[in-house]
Amino acid sequence: MKSFNLQIRLRAHNCSVRKFGRGHKVRLAATVLTRNSKLDGVVEFAYGPVVQVPADRYLKVFMTAPPTLPKFRQQLILAVLMLCSLLIWLDNTVLSTTLETLADPVRGLGANPGQLQWATGSYTLAFATLMFTAGALGDRFGHRTVFSSGLVIFAGSSLWAAYASGAGQLIAARAAMGVGSALITPAMMAILMWTFTGPARAATIGIFSTSAGVGMAAGPVLAGFLLDHFWWGSVFLINVPVAVLALVGLAVLIPNFRSPTLRPLDPAGMLLSISGLVALAYGLIRAGQVAAWSRTDVWAPIVVGLALLAVFVLVELRAKMPSFDPRLFAQRTFGGGNVALGLLLFGVAAITFYNAFYLQGALGFSPMKAGLANIPTALGALAGAPLASRLVRRLPLRLVTVPALTVAALTMGGYAFIGLQTPLAWIEILLLVQGLSIGMVIGPVTAALISDLPLEQAGAGSAVTNTVRQTGSVMGIAVGGTIMSTMYRRAIEPSLDGAPGPVQDQARVSAEQARHVATAIHRPTLAQAADNAFVHAIHVGAGWIAVIALLGAAVLLITLPAAGKKKGPIPEPDYEEARSSV
Repeated sequence: MKSFNLQIRLRAHNCSVRKFGRGHKVRLAATVLTRNSKLDGVVEFAYGPVVQVPADRYLKVFMTAPPTLPKFRQQLILAVLMLCSLLIWLDNTVLSTTLETLADPVRGLGANPGQLQWATGSYTLAFATLMFTAGALGDRFGHRTVFSSGLVIFAGSSLWAAYASGAGQLIAARAAMGVGSALITPAMMAILMWTFTGPARAATIGIFSTSAGVGMAAGPVLAGFLLDHFWWGSVFLINVPVAVLALVGLAVLIPNFRSPTLRPLDPAGMLLSISGLVALAYGLIRAGQVAAWSRTDVWAPIVVGLALLAVFVLVELRAKMPSFDPRLFAQRTFGGGNVALGLLLFGVAAITFYNAFYLQGALGFSPMKAGLANIPTALGALAGAPLASRLVRRLPLRLVTVPALTVAALTMGGYAFIGLQTPLAWIEILLLVQGLSIGMVIGPVTAALISDLPLEQAGAGSAVTNTVRQTGSVMGIAVGGTIMSTMYRRAIEPSLDGAPGPVQDQARVSAEQARHVATAIHRPTLAQAADNAFVHAIHVGAGWIAVIALLGAAVLLITLPAAGKKKGPIPEPDYEEARSSV
């Protein structure tokens, strides 16, 4: 017994003591596994050995900290994680440059606006609704296992998307890619947190976050290069070798970390959220296709979707450990901040969707030129985040983010003043200011929302924030695309008088289809009318998008505190009390 107690004390002593911030100490401490089962020996878990004791002794069981990996191996793991993050961010941005090509009946798939909305939204929808479940899967089966599964799905669905023979196949492949990304993202962050500790973790997160900026800037340019030299499927095919390389790195370098606490998988919540968002998005997109809200195939899916989402909230409220915790919205700052971020991402997704067709369709830019024209947005976002981080150290968060979100909304509304003869320099300035202001909102608000929560709610809060942001993007694409389609159809109608029936039908679908048929029948006036109708649709849509983004600024103004709260030092946990509580 004496030697056993000595072993327990040694294990407890070996628990690492890390310093965070201003000298605060946190012991990666002894964890009681059980006292209801007869246990003996030492079991090797993925994250370190755990001493087990007989239940009748009522002794504590201490878990050692994750073993510190060699520094060189940590750097290689970081390189693999950054490669995967870059892959996801590239995929998020390359599609916007590809939309115009996919709409072309000759160079692409001849996809109509509704199909392109689904090609964009199906990925985001799957990503939004599966991400919080994917984190629980990683706790249960190991984060490397889930990560590898996500990469395999992502690579396979990228290959499927590259060789899709129709818009329907592309939509399905994009949804599968969203499933892969949902499995990858939580596991990626968990592995990062397990691999690095203490001050090294904060520095590593800063380095890791640069992959997002690189992906935002490089994605449109890479897509433009590929589209100028190869067929449209190349923008998806490029994912496959990168995913294979990442899989090799995972297998060789990364242990299969898993959490000692298993979270529930919440299949009911997952199914309700997916089906509710799919039905809601279908009804909204269908409204743009038929230009009528009174039809049963428009309002019925919207009603069903809202009902399913209401049931989803009720189910999560009754769950003991919900994956998506609606109770967090009762906290004024957290709830209001998430609503504002959702409205901002709504506007970002919608205006990005418009911009893709404006640059390549209305202005006639090549994919490469359009990709280069979008770089100011990424550069602005990269500059905005650190700028806001410095400002919020001196000024209240509300004083920094509310004006920034207001400016972002006004830049979206600025699209109401662009036309076919707008100088490129003005467009670049608009995009730069837009990216700068968006970057000044998303990072600081997200950090404030999570840090404002108790530590035990940080995981649930992160899941809520990510889900709301992705849902805002889905709704932005659905609603923004529907406004554009409806306004375009109304504006093009007077120009179709006297044209043959098939020509009228094709021209009503989209400006891309109208330009194609105008070339085929040698009717340049129809192409000019399509351009004018499209610009009119952008003007109307931009006005609505700006109003919605301004609503987000108003929500921030109301819910964020007027002055920053001064937080005292974080008390060090009383470990002796914790040890005597069992």
